[in-house]
Parts: sequence; structure tokens; C-alpha cells
Amino acid sequence: ALTEVLRSRIKMKGPLTVADYMRDCLTNPMAGYYMHRDVFGTKGDFTTSPEISGMFGEIIGVWAIYEWMQFGCPSPLNIIELGPGRGTLADDILRVFPMVFPKMKDLDKLVRYHMVEISPKLSEMQAEKLSGRKPDESEKPKVEGAPFYKQCKSKYGPEVFWYRTPDQVPRGFSFFLAHEFFDALPIHKFQLRDGEWHEVLVDVDDGPDGDHFRYVLSREVTPMQKVLLNDGDERDHIELCPDAGVIVQDMAQRIKTDGGFSLIADYGHSGEKGHSFRAFRDHKIFEPLQEPGTADLTADVDFSFLKEAAGNRVACHGPITQRDFLHNMGIELRLQILLKNASEKDQHDLISGYDTLTNPEIMGERFKFFVMMQNRKNEYTPTGIVSPTEHKPLVKSKKPPQQ
Repeated sequence: ALTEVLRSRIKMKGPLTVADYMRDCLTNPMAGYYMHRDVFGTKGDFTTSPEISGMFGEIIGVWAIYEWMQFGCPSPLNIIELGPGRGTLADDILRVFPMVFPKMKDLDKLVRYHMVEISPKLSEMQAEKLSGRKPDESEKPKVEGAPFYKQCKSKYGPEVFWYRTPDQVPRGFSFFLAHEFFDALPIHKFQLRDGEWHEVLVDVDDGPDGDHFRYVLSREVTPMQKVLLNDGDERDHIELCPDAGVIVQDMAQRIKTDGGFSLIADYGHSGEKGHSFRAFRDHKIFEPLQEPGTADLTADVDFSFLKEAAGNRVACHGPITQRDFLHNMGIELRLQILLKNASEKDQHDLISGYDTLTNPEIMGERFKFFVMMQNRKNEYTPTGIVSPTEHKPLVKSKKPPQQ
């Protein structure tokens, strides 16, 4: 169905940008890849770090609480997760709070979790995961005029709210979390040929095997070419994501104005890569222009572009590798503690998960962690970005008052 829609549009209006093609393939309301299916885990098309081991989410939760303490625990803490998948990462993070604050009775007043999610299918799965109940039992009645479209109480206490865009989330001190979010945002592709830059477009190819899609180069300078391309880049292929730039600008401005910090974890580079646009289906590389809407489309995140978008509104740290971040946060120690009381099967799963997360050949080097922090008078490097011996806290760990 989506193939016919795209083909008709191209024949009427001309070739699409890769960004428009990608946006339709992933989020078309009727046939978009993310809109009506569970795409994660062994039964989906790819597996993310939170699905591999609960240690990952626990460490992110501990990191967030520690950094929150460095600000003196302003209340409430708004945790804003962009693209929360099945809700596994949110569940692991929220589980950490009662572990750290066992005597805290009013966690719901201390922490609020905000999910930015456009997929109806995934938001149902997230609500079921976080509440521990079926969707029709977990959701609270809709509030007329509220910016959120769904609400439930998590099994750990804090309330959870769902929004379609980040700008709908209420203001206040916030922790922004984006794990494998930016890689799925639509990119514009540019290619250098004979000394001239062209935007890469998607056209219909009326071949002998029937209509299919192909890449073509723009004949004229495109609007995005004027806006995004900078002189002096030595690559012959460039992929840039204006949506990512806008989101990071807004995030950085909110952190500057309202206080807070952010963690962006994704596969990416620092401005040296060219062509990375690809598709995944059934855990294998797939041709992006084949069978639109049936595979995950993705591109590596350009962290240098995100830094540029943030500007001097915030202090930027990283990116560093997932392996280094998790080791700096003590994942080996956490593994040893969990292994002591685990069954033989659980021990195998724990060790396998640890290896997948940290092995340079698997996820350890491919995934990067990038942090934005509210600017401070004293120079400060967040924990996890440097080794524990190098880290210098700003304040003694101040916990919220026990109630």
C-alpha cells in the first residue's frame, strides 16, 4: 500500500528527498513501520541495549539520580524520554528510585516520567509494561485540554504521561533521555560529483521488472542544500538531519532556562562519516528502497552536528563509547553482585548481556554517549564521562528529605 502511495506522489510531484521517503516509511499513519507493530527484540527487526540486559537501564537510572543530586535534587524531576521503545528502559530506570530511596513514600511527587511517542501500538505496550496491567485497566481517564494523550500510574509510584512531540511536555527541571532515537529521524543525503554538490533523491525506476525505486541526484540546488551544507567539508557524501538539530536546540534551551541535563545514546560519529543510510529487517541489513514500510530505516548520528546545534546554551560532554561509559559507571561490579545469587541459566544470560553491551566487536564501540548539562560557574564533568578516580562531585550527595 505504501509503495503505491509513494509511487503516485513521485509521479505527480517529482523525486522525493531521502528525508521525506524515510519519514513516510517509518511514521505514515496507515502503513508506517513504527505505527502498528512491535519492532523490537528477537521477534522484531532489531534489539536494543535495554532489551539485552536490565543492567543497562539500572546504570542509566543510577547515573540520572547521581547527576540530579549534583543539582541539589530540585523537585519534581521530569524525566523526558524520546522514542521509548517497549518501555523497558523507563521501567528499569523507575525501578531504581525505590532502591535508592527505600523510605520515600511520595515518589509520585518527586519524579514524573514523560514519554514522547507517536506510535499507538508502542504507547499501549509501554503503558502495560510500566503499570503492570492491561492497557484498558492501566490508563487513567483522558483529561480534556491536557497536552498528554495518555496517563497511567507506574507500579513504582511515579505518574507516567504520553505526548506526541517534545514541546508538549511541561516545563521545569528535566532529564532528557534519547536512546536510539536520533538514528531514526529523517536525513537529507548529499553527494559531491565533479566538484559540485547535489542532494540525493528517491525516484521511480520504470524498469523491466516493474516499478521500483532508485536514487538520483538533484539537477538544481535544493532548499535544504542551501540551508544545511557548509563549505570546507572534505567528505564526498554527507548526511544531515535538520529535525535532530531543531530538537537539540530546543532541548538545550530548556536546559539553560529551566535547569537539567540530557543523555543521548546512539550509534554515530563526530563528523567523519559519509554514507550510513541503511535498513534492517529480521536482524539483517536490508535494501532501504525495497518494500517501503516493512523495514527499519536508520542512519548514524552526527554528534558534531548536535554539538553545533546546542551551541553555547549548555556544556557538552562526549561522545564517548558505550563500553567506556558503562565501565566508568561500574557495570563490572554490578555484574559480580548479580552473579552471586543467580541460577546457572541467569548467570549465562547476565554474562552474555554484559559481553554484548561492552564488547568492542558488538555494541561496545559502535554506540556513543553524549551529555548536555546546564552551564555552571565551576567546571564540572559528569560521572560516566570520566573514570571514577577522575570524577570530582560538585556537592556531597544530597538526597531529598525522607517523608
